[in-house]
Amino acid sequence: MTSKSPNPQGKGLVPVLENLLQTRKNLAVPAKDILQIANELFTSLFVLNSQIKFKPIIGRTYWLYRKNGIYGLSLIAPEEWSSSKYGQFIGACELRPDLTWTLELSEQCRDDRELMAEITRQRERFDQKLKTAGHVDDILPVYIATLPFYSRVLASALAHSLGQSMQKGGISGLSFNQARRKMLPAETQSL
Repeated sequence: MTSKSPNPQGKGLVPVLENLLQTRKNLAVPAKDILQIANELFTSLFVLNSQIKFKPIIGRTYWLYRKNGIYGLSLIAPEEWSSSKYGQFIGACELRPDLTWTLELSEQCRDDRELMAEITRQRERFDQKLKTAGHVDDILPVYIATLPFYSRVLASALAHSLGQSMQKGGISGLSFNQARRKMLPAETQSL
């Protein structure tokens, strides 16, 4: 009698830790201000909250789709398959060397008022959470149990990367408003 492996994908603790260490290895991040951190964090979380069933590679273009309200990242470009099968093309994404994501919205997506309203609401909720957090560090996605494996690994690595950027920028441990004030020129702060 053969029994099924309780972990057929080999995604136990050791592979997770190996993936995290490998993803963080040789990570060189620049100092960033709070607005850049906020924009990169929102965009990255938007991408990472989609279904990702493969290990993304830095510098490669991927395509984000939405079908039945569920987002999914794909290796296949929109011109390579039918939208009726895989849903609405949202945009092209890329994982950058500092482990943040870019997302260039498709023209159809930008013209979709309902979708743009949904993204705007998500951004407003994110901004509210950011502005009410005691410290900006508190909202970094160190561990999000609800994310699939690769998204969870990349989110944790993203938290590490942005944490280093905030530390280099001197805004680690600050609230959003404190970090914003740090951006203002010295003469403006004395008014």
